[in-house]
Amino acid sequence: MTDEPGRGEDTRPEATASTAAYFRLAGGFWKGETRGRAWSLTVLSIALIVANIGVQYGINRWNRHFFDALDKRDAGIVFAAMGLFGGLVAASVVVAIASVVVRMRLQVQWRRWLTHHLAGEWLAEQRFYRLNIAAPDIDSPEFRIAEDARVATEPLIDFGFGILNAVLMALVFVGVLWSAGGTLTIGGHQIHGYMVLAAIAYAVIMSGSMVLFGRPLIRRIDAKNAAEAKLRHELGRVRENAEAIAMIRGENDERKGIRATFDAVVASWNGVILQLARMTLLVTVNGVAAPVVPLLLAAPLYLNHSITLGGLMQTAAAFVQVQVALNWLVDNYARIAEWLASVGRVTGLWVALTDLDASVGESEQDRITLETSPDDSIRLEGLSVAQHNGRVMIDEADTVIGKGEKVLLMGDSGTGKSTLIRAIAGLWPWGQGCVRLPEGGRIAFLPQKPYMPLGTLRQALEYPATEATHDDKALGQALERCGLRRLIPRLDEEEQWDRQLSGGELQRVGFARVLVQNPDILIMDEATAALDTNSQDSMMELLGNELAHCTVISVGHRPELAEYHERTLTLHRQPSGVRISSSPEPSGRMRLAGLLRRSLRPRASPDSSAPVSR
Repeated sequence: MTDEPGRGEDTRPEATASTAAYFRLAGGFWKGETRGRAWSLTVLSIALIVANIGVQYGINRWNRHFFDALDKRDAGIVFAAMGLFGGLVAASVVVAIASVVVRMRLQVQWRRWLTHHLAGEWLAEQRFYRLNIAAPDIDSPEFRIAEDARVATEPLIDFGFGILNAVLMALVFVGVLWSAGGTLTIGGHQIHGYMVLAAIAYAVIMSGSMVLFGRPLIRRIDAKNAAEAKLRHELGRVRENAEAIAMIRGENDERKGIRATFDAVVASWNGVILQLARMTLLVTVNGVAAPVVPLLLAAPLYLNHSITLGGLMQTAAAFVQVQVALNWLVDNYARIAEWLASVGRVTGLWVALTDLDASVGESEQDRITLETSPDDSIRLEGLSVAQHNGRVMIDEADTVIGKGEKVLLMGDSGTGKSTLIRAIAGLWPWGQGCVRLPEGGRIAFLPQKPYMPLGTLRQALEYPATEATHDDKALGQALERCGLRRLIPRLDEEEQWDRQLSGGELQRVGFARVLVQNPDILIMDEATAALDTNSQDSMMELLGNELAHCTVISVGHRPELAEYHERTLTLHRQPSGVRISSSPEPSGRMRLAGLLRRSLRPRASPDSSAPVSR
């Protein structure tokens, strides 16, 4: 991956750099594995443009032929011309339909390639996770991938072929206009090809006015897109946290915030509307004037019999075609502004992904590396964990965690416990030092709120496996062991399980998933925080029974968790940074107290009546 220039908002140098970066990114569609399809569709589209110009030239010639016949009142030629016109219309329809089909196929294939490319880079190497940490100003990357990538590709195909069509059309019909337009004599001076000069002057005036009036539109559309993305993000956040907001009666505050955000959306739209109104003035004037101007300019030649009626109509038609070509910018400036704004957002995401890789460090000395352990132990060697801006959080951590050892990570809030286990799991690359993991060791991560993918409960238990590898009996046993017997009949039901189940049930499903996966290394982050003490005991007993072979590193605050671990690593704040100290296994008194406490408490029922904290 190469470094890319930064994004821009308008036609200033920053926007030029952003556009150039976009072409380097998106131009990959015409290279590599997709180049065959891309070039075949491109060449076919160009051929259809040439065919369309040929048809338009034929219609222009027909205008002269037909109106000259009308002027001479030659019925035979008029009727013959009417038959020829039917053929020209049929040819025009066939070429137009083929052009639409081929152009849209090219748009879809290019968007598909770009979307896959962006999504693949976003999801690779945990960038989707790291981006939220290192580049929080990159709003709604999912919207940029889904919508801005569409706007950045589809119109560009239209622009490219539109410009090509305009250039070829101008070349063909400028020649027609030069030969058919005649010569104008003013004050004894003859002006050859004056219709060509008039067409060029007219186009320069209209296009220059459009650029002048429409220049701020790019910036306003970019602001509008950002405001829309922020509104969608806030609405989605309310939906995702609906229960918490409802419980604390926070809807009034959310309503106030959403209204303020929507007011910003309205304000940005008002800016766009103002610019579009100015541009519509020019477009309307051009639409009314373009067909009339050539008639007015050529009328003196017709009145002094320098050209025939057919010549007059051919000249007017050629003038309009030249105007369509030369005023392409007038007709498409609003779409160009929308395209440039989306190009800036797509390139901004790409640059952020590139900068994210650069922030991790190019050499192994500038980042946390994952290497193979010489034995079955997990080894932290000179591990320093830093924030993405370089500030060290945990300094020089060295420890060895043996195979099957259960280690509890504790410390004051903010000392970096969760960050440390993310570094061990390979999610946090910022810092220095080495994490050595057993070769081929299968790692499972159990966060406070386990992720539940869309689909069936079976798929949730097998996740992230893409295909089922366990039978109903194995999955049922895992659910029953974790107190979720009532869910066994629902293995093949498709639900939004993160909404169907309580927080405690979700954590139980997380433990059931671990039983199904049977990993070699288990990393837990507050994995029992939503469980009552009795349910927590039931889940933690898995570590000494079904998962006795598994190396466990867990983060927790409850002191009773220590009795399920053989050793405690504690993070302490010191002037030089956070340091790690190791405590021996729990004392016999602590273990005895834990056994007595559990013996006096009712056992958790394996069915749905088990107490689960919501």
